[in-house]
Amino acid sequence: MSRIGNAPVAIPDGVTVTVEKNNVVTVKGKLGTLTQALDARVTPVVEGKEVLVKRVGDDKQSRAMHGLYRALINNMVEGVSKGYTIEQELVGVGYRAANKGQLLELSLGFSHNIVFEIPKEIVLKTETLKGQNPKITLTSFDKQLVGQVAAKIRSLRKPEPYKGKGIKFTGEELRRKAGKAAGK
Repeated sequence: MSRIGNAPVAIPDGVTVTVEKNNVVTVKGKLGTLTQALDARVTPVVEGKEVLVKRVGDDKQSRAMHGLYRALINNMVEGVSKGYTIEQELVGVGYRAANKGQLLELSLGFSHNIVFEIPKEIVLKTETLKGQNPKITLTSFDKQLVGQVAAKIRSLRKPEPYKGKGIKFTGEELRRKAGKAAGK
């Protein structure tokens, strides 16, 4: 039995969950609307103030889909009610971040600046304080989208293991390596 799949998803006040006949779940809340098409192996059922995900069969693939789609529905409900925030910091001398609307302009030590377009569903905020690393804050109601955009930004200059320079998530512990040992 899937422990995650069997757990009901609580629906907070102000959030509506509807299930259409072709297994499409729509979640509406104060922050936005999300839809997710579900596999035919699972069926969502809205009962009062909670959503239950039931599986049709008991084969391995059905059990895997059971927990997956329950977690996706839970993320959708949490996203439209509370939202998700990811913070990143730029570690390195001369690394800068600035935004003009939905365009993020990064100076990461290359010969040119990188201009990255952020989707309209994400609220972008950059902050540079004296004596601290520049910070990028991404906020959205879609957990998948905000995570994907944050990963794409991080991939522009991953933290290197010797000095730790690059784009890292706030609070991320980097695995550091020792430098070259000095000779005699």
